[in-house]
Amino acid sequence: MGRSKKPLPLLEGVTIEAVAAEGKCLFHWQDMVVFVPWCVPGDICDVQLHRKKHSYAEGEVVRFIKLSEVRAVPFCSHFGVCGGCKWQNLPYAEQLRFKQQQVTDQLRRIGKVELPEIRPILGSVLTREYRNKLDFGCANRRYLTREQLADESLRKDIPAIGFHITGAFDKILPIETCHLMHPLHNDIRNAIRDYALEKQLSFFDLKAQKGLLRDVIIRNSNSGEWMVILQFHYDETGGQKEAFGLLQYLKDNFPQISSLMYVDNQKCNDTIGDLDILTFSGSDHIFELMEDLRFKVGPKSFYQTNTEQALHLYQVARDFAQLTGHELVYDLYTGTGTIANFVARRARQVVGIEYVPEAIEDAKVNASINGLENTLFYAGDMKDILTDDFIAEHGRPDVIITDPPRAGMHPDVVSTILRAAPQRIVYVSCNPATQARDLQLLDADYRVKDVQPVDMFPHTPHVENVVLLERR
Repeated sequence: MGRSKKPLPLLEGVTIEAVAAEGKCLFHWQDMVVFVPWCVPGDICDVQLHRKKHSYAEGEVVRFIKLSEVRAVPFCSHFGVCGGCKWQNLPYAEQLRFKQQQVTDQLRRIGKVELPEIRPILGSVLTREYRNKLDFGCANRRYLTREQLADESLRKDIPAIGFHITGAFDKILPIETCHLMHPLHNDIRNAIRDYALEKQLSFFDLKAQKGLLRDVIIRNSNSGEWMVILQFHYDETGGQKEAFGLLQYLKDNFPQISSLMYVDNQKCNDTIGDLDILTFSGSDHIFELMEDLRFKVGPKSFYQTNTEQALHLYQVARDFAQLTGHELVYDLYTGTGTIANFVARRARQVVGIEYVPEAIEDAKVNASINGLENTLFYAGDMKDILTDDFIAEHGRPDVIITDPPRAGMHPDVVSTILRAAPQRIVYVSCNPATQARDLQLLDADYRVKDVQPVDMFPHTPHVENVVLLERR
């Protein structure tokens, strides 16, 4: 018979000391760091530990004794349950201060390279309604808080449309109002929910892999267009008739939707990159505007989700590149070619490389739409495409712009960049930790000349960072 675990202690009257990773805060106890969510530095509270390791512990606030003077009132009714905007209780100026510190600490602690003075972070133009895309899951079981679980009338399975909850993969937190996007998206999502409940459409059961209504993606653009993609799961008896009824309802009641699309997903996950997405009404794309450029955005296209701040991010990257019109530029991880096309008019030629073939097709279309004839785009795994032979064929780049995923660059890619020996490298990153690791690999041949943090996601701990490296 196994030994029963000793209950973890309740720590009374602790003072929250600082912001930590992933939107949590921390304090010290018995030579340990304790991580706690949903609080801010300066809060005095009682914390119940629920996990203890050798060097750290995790807990939750069970009572606030005194609230910090550095605190904001959360503007969302879902705060504290939905994990999307964990920093709503921090004033925006404090969010920026901590993000600035995060970039500084990670570049110094992980990168261990010589750094110039880091520029002040660029705050987001908008701190609410700044996103151009949101993805909502549908489930036959809504997530219930502890307080709701105490109400026996709520214990039955209730369908919901909203966000996935960490640790409850088959349940959805129902969202009534989200402040991250233009309010029309709330009207559309709630109309889908109300129609589905009224018509008794089935919501997806992730465990059983059945149920018609599976996922909702809503996008809008600064050109005033809206795209809605409904993800269905047809069963053996059909479901297309019911799905088309919902689509027709949206078409009739929301003329703002210029692109209404749908997909039947029979897979075990919600990804749709490898599926055929069909158009029910309108166009199969919308357009985003940036300076005097137009970018076509399809249902599978990647586009920075903070449109206004993306302009500032790309302007920083372009300024760091110091283009005069004579340079050959390689744009690595080009996506739909947004950066490549954005800098093309100031370069001799731009070569973009991206893993996703559909994204490369979008990049080519966007170059054509904007009359850009000095861009070339290639699809494939970066470490397989960017080789010495590729560089010999297309020319040694004067400037490399790289914007890799959160994992950073593959070591083979870094090695190829070092052999290519461009005069400048502009490294755009959504993860300063992996960026710092890559800077250390580049340090033998390159010196960090400039650093510009950019806030793309207010009320979250995420931060973008742009680094200029010059050949030693």
